[in-house]
Formats: sequence, C-alpha cells, structure tokens
Amino acid sequence: MTFQTLDDLEDGQRVLVRLDLNSPVEDGEVQDNRRFDRHAETISELVDRDFEVAVLAHQGRPGRDDFVSLSQHADILESHVDSPVDFVADTFGEDALSAIGELDGGDVLVLENTRMCDEELPEEEPEVKAETEFVQTLKDEFDAYVNDAYSAAHRSHASLVGFPLVMDAYAGRVMETEYEANTAIAEKEFDGQVTMVVGGTKATDVIDVMTHLDEKVDDFLLGGIAGELFLRAAGYPVGYDIDDANLYDEQWEQNSEKIESMLEDHRDQITLAVDLAYEDDDGSRAEQSVDDIDEKTVSYLDVGSETVMEYSPTIRESEAVFVKGALGMFEDERFSVGTAGVLEAIAETDCFSVVGGGDTSRAIEMYGMEEDEFGHVSIAGGAYIRALTGAELVGVEVLQR
Repeated sequence: MTFQTLDDLEDGQRVLVRLDLNSPVEDGEVQDNRRFDRHAETISELVDRDFEVAVLAHQGRPGRDDFVSLSQHADILESHVDSPVDFVADTFGEDALSAIGELDGGDVLVLENTRMCDEELPEEEPEVKAETEFVQTLKDEFDAYVNDAYSAAHRSHASLVGFPLVMDAYAGRVMETEYEANTAIAEKEFDGQVTMVVGGTKATDVIDVMTHLDEKVDDFLLGGIAGELFLRAAGYPVGYDIDDANLYDEQWEQNSEKIESMLEDHRDQITLAVDLAYEDDDGSRAEQSVDDIDEKTVSYLDVGSETVMEYSPTIRESEAVFVKGALGMFEDERFSVGTAGVLEAIAETDCFSVVGGGDTSRAIEMYGMEEDEFGHVSIAGGAYIRALTGAELVGVEVLQR
C-alpha cells in the first residue's frame, strides 16, 4: 500500500471526509444503495474513534434532473450509520464554517453538494484545484483529509484532488479495499487459473481490458454487446443493428480491426457464446445456437443456457475470477440467465473473486446471492475499468504523493 490509511490517523481529530454518495433519483427522491452501506463503515469507525466528521460528496451534474441537494443523502446515511447525521445547505460559506466550528467528537455533518460550487467540476490539474477558494477555505478548518470515494477517483475535481496537496491525507476503508481488490489482477500473483468474465455494452472498454490483461488472464468468457461483436468477428451473422438502437454498427466500425486482431492473436484465451437468447412472439425467452443463425432478425438480450453450462466449469476450476460487465439484460428476469448463472458459479467456487463494472454487482442482490459469497464486490464503475486497464487514477495518485 502506497498511501496512508485510517490506521495511520490519530483518534479524536477533526476530519474532512470525501464520500461518493451519487445515487439514482426517481421523482425527486434519492434512492438508497450499497454505496451508503459501504461508506457507513468508514463513518462509523470515525464516530467510534471520537472524530469530528464533515462529509463532502456530489450528486448529479448541473442541468440534469438528478442534480439535487444532499439533504436526503444525510438522512439515508444516518440510517446506515445508526448515529445522528446533520446537514448544512452550504459547502464552504459562512453557514458551513459555522456548522463545522460547532462539531464535537462523534458528530457527523454532511456539507452541500460539491458540484454546486463553481470550482469543483472543471477537470484541471491537482495543483490548480489546490489553489481554489473552495480548498483554501476549508483546509484550515480540519486536521486531516480522508478520501473514501474510490469510485470517483478518476475525476480531477477539487474535492478529490485539491485537498491532499495542502493537508495530511488518508484513504478511507472503501478507498483502501477497492484499491487492493481492483489492482489485484495486475499486481497479485496467482498459482492457478485466472478467468475474466467480460461483458457490458462498450466494446472499447472490453478491448482495453483484454489488451492490458492478456498476459495475466488465462480465459476470457465473453457476453453482452461486446461478446456479440466478437462473434461477428468470428464469422457469425450477429453483432449488427436491426433497428434504430445503434448499439452495434458504430462500435464495430470503430473497433473491428482491434477485435479481429485480438481474436486472431488470443483465440485460445477467448471463449465465445455458443447460444443467444431473445424475446419470441409471445414475450417469452427463446434461445438459438449461434451455429443455427443464418441472419440476425431479432435482438439478442442474453447468452443462452448452453453458454452458461460451458462457462461454469472454467469458473469452478479457477483460482481467481474477475467480472467486468453483464452478459445480458439481467434487469429483466427473463434475460438474467447468463449474468446470474456465472455469478452463482463464482459464489459456489472457492476462489479469489472481484465483481464490478457498471451495475453488474446489482445482480447479486437481485437474484438472491450474498456479497460475502464473493471476495470483493466493487461499487466503482469508471474507476474499476481504469484500474483493469492500468490507467492512472488521479484521486489515488495524489494520496500516494
């Protein structure tokens, strides 16, 4: 570990803690999710250790429907921390400074949405962010800064990269565990087979991950839109748009050479779906062998049952399994067979496992599995992808300084 953690921080200080509580908003109501539960572990520890805690977090972006105050977030966080959590509708003005000054040991205060501050959002160098009025005003009010927002660590925003350059800075428990798990595939040595389940909607992400990890991963098991594009490269008549959705053709145009090259150079490492699922005329799930497809006339929404049966033994024989992206449209139970099937195989296998990438981890709860059946369930999206591709995470880099 190349940064300081809460283990290095003396109890009873006043700390500024950056969380990532960005959540879905439905009809103006902020939705509870696993991010609150995870970050509550860090906050609860700080409360138990008599810290005075002020929380920074963001929600949405200006101009979007989900760009709302953090007042509801404070209430949701309180329900997870099981300790009072106050809120002030200000980030670094007089009201915020007054509320911060009244903090006592064990108190928790959520400051207003950081993205309501003009200096927060533009992507600029950490040195520039460190000189903003936002950072310069708050830095003298605290003994230390704690960044627990791993899922936002790819963003060079003031609340994420400015404070570590002007204050003692530490990683919270979420930052610590996410970093360790998500860099394990590149940094950890495994004696046995390493498998990666790769899906999702973005072919570029898949290619970048596979290219970066081709010497670390023994088997790539493909699905999702990216998997269908690889089937197209293998000569099957799929991976085309058949309506106005524009999910395949544009991505194929941008990535076809890379996909074909990867398939040619690493064919023995890549396992493609042998059947695909679609919605038939009566609205039920139907499956079709890829060898029997003469022309794509339906939208394929999942890998088929035979594919899951082929993928499962590989998973069960692995020492480590990493998941990036879903194998189908798992939100619809009819098309959850692929994603839920491979997750169940991982849960039943005694292996090191990391599940992440977009909303894939939501399938664990949706289909009756428990998080503790997996080594690590990541709450990061973009940061998880960057970790898998070896890209720098600026929020981590400034902590490592």
